[in-house]
Amino acid sequence: MDLKSRENPIVMKLESAVFKSIFTPEVLELKRLFDKYQYEIRVAGGAVRDLLMGMCPKDLDFATTATPQQMKDMFTAENVRMINANGEKHGTITARLNDKESFEVTTLRIDKVTDGRHAEVEFTTDWKLDANRRDLTINSMFLGFDGSVYDYFFGYEDLQKRRVAFVGDPDIRVKEDYLRIMRYFRFYGRIAEQPDYHEESTLNVFRENAEGLQNISGERIWVELKKTLQGNYAGHLLKTMINVGVSQYIGLPSSPNIDELERLLKRAEHLKLHPMSYMASLLLDLDEVTLLQNRLKLSGYERDMTYFIVEHRGDKVSTRPLLPYEKLILNTKIKQKDAIEYVKEVLKYRGDEKLLNQFNNWEVPRFPITGKMLKEAGVPPGKMYGPIIGRLKDMWIENEYKQTADDLVKNIPNIIEEFDNNKIKHAK
Repeated sequence: MDLKSRENPIVMKLESAVFKSIFTPEVLELKRLFDKYQYEIRVAGGAVRDLLMGMCPKDLDFATTATPQQMKDMFTAENVRMINANGEKHGTITARLNDKESFEVTTLRIDKVTDGRHAEVEFTTDWKLDANRRDLTINSMFLGFDGSVYDYFFGYEDLQKRRVAFVGDPDIRVKEDYLRIMRYFRFYGRIAEQPDYHEESTLNVFRENAEGLQNISGERIWVELKKTLQGNYAGHLLKTMINVGVSQYIGLPSSPNIDELERLLKRAEHLKLHPMSYMASLLLDLDEVTLLQNRLKLSGYERDMTYFIVEHRGDKVSTRPLLPYEKLILNTKIKQKDAIEYVKEVLKYRGDEKLLNQFNNWEVPRFPITGKMLKEAGVPPGKMYGPIIGRLKDMWIENEYKQTADDLVKNIPNIIEEFDNNKIKHAK
């Protein structure tokens, strides 16, 4: 695309302490190698954006004029280990420096053919052409090792305004890769200062292209969506996504339960909700959780948390408000550690801070009865063990965990007699 761009791309020179902190011995060694072989190398993408916002980047990605083959020859000659060969067809070589830090270095490239999911690339030595193929202006900047910020498409200004904008025509950029709809929302949550300051023309492009998401893998969608739900304005952005029509293409019902999401935001948005709480609020029942799982391929932990929230988010009647949640922990069939985290999330979801504090201060008691004790008390081996332990545990819970093993063992004869009587009744 022939876009409006800067004649001189250098907009400023970074000299901040955060900028200087990125120069580990490994980064300097990487630069030394590229200088030695006379290839240009610059920091690319997200790290430049983060540094301009005064944040220390989580990781550094680099762009270079060297081709993948030239990098491989150079690293081999210099005894630098290369890992993860998968990226090579896209132009990325991953080098492991001093056995301490790994860096992805990608050859400048242009997208030759795109199909809405993947691109065929051609390598170039033109920095502007590479910037031109990137999705958002704020992600299209480069940073020289001397601190020079190279910005061809006014990403620097957009970042000052906290504006998320595509490089060039949003419709063309989205059709190249429909996942960019989801990426837009993730970066909006990262940089915007208001929850709903979107440009209507951009949202309309998403409305027209939402269907394209049906061909994007659930795993890729979930990576972007999950990060959005971990960031700022999670609930508001979810509502905007639904409003532009992505729901049915990302595993949500075609008419998600927005009223419940609204209620959740009112009572619990301040409680640092897990992404699955937001998703659960949009689902009416366990079947809808299963459909979400089938589309997004959630982890087992995320799937089970969503089932748990949907199953247990309603009111629970009890003499003691915390008791039903204690029972969920003590009778759980899943890992107790996970059950504890799931209960905490349910209490957050319900906005019940008082009960959440009580639960956080509750120490899980240890049930004092073992199978060996039952054997010693004369329980015959076989099917009786499970039901007897279950009854003893119920008694112990109802008595607020005060009974000792000796107290509980005394109840065994009565329980056996009760079971025997029931058997006789059923036989009649």
